Amino acid sequence: MTLSTPTLETDRLRLRPFTDDDGDALFALQSDPHVLRYWDSPPWTERSRVARFMERNRTMEDDGSGARVVVERASTASFLGWCTFNDWNPDFRSASLGYCFNRSAWGYGYATESARALLAWAFDSLDLNRVQAEADTRNAASARVLEKLGFQLEGTLREDCIVNGDVSDSWVYGLLRRDWAGNAADPRNR
Repeated sequence: MTLSTPTLETDRLRLRPFTDDDGDALFALQSDPHVLRYWDSPPWTERSRVARFMERNRTMEDDGSGARVVVERASTASFLGWCTFNDWNPDFRSASLGYCFNRSAWGYGYATESARALLAWAFDSLDLNRVQAEADTRNAASARVLEKLGFQLEGTLREDCIVNGDVSDSWVYGLLRRDWAGNAADPRNR
């Protein structure tokens, strides 16, 4: 089953499929140690990682397991980061959500706005019941994004990541269709 990567618009943002032209901006983002300090893998040091990332995007679309989109400012088309809906399992009606943004984009609500748009697409397009997301327990900003979207903290994965010898825990968040419907209708969550 193929899952076409959507192009979505919000008031400030455009979410679109990756193209080869995004390679430089993607490498700059994924090689920034400050951006990836809470990530489950080290910053990229090899340019070949761009090609593998792009191939994974195509594979997710082709096998129907997800969609990863560039997030850019609608007014300038400047690359802000990316958002992903992945691990789609139609049998369990579940998937995962993830995102990564340039430091210059932090604090403006772009992660919340883009994730909300991608979740709306997923809940509207698929018979989706549950979305899961994880955040490093040191990453309070990401936890706030998930909570604004209606995700509920479900537990902690103890010492689940070891990156460059640094051991960390992750919070597991879940969002159910019934919670999404109520959260999306509440104007305070916009």
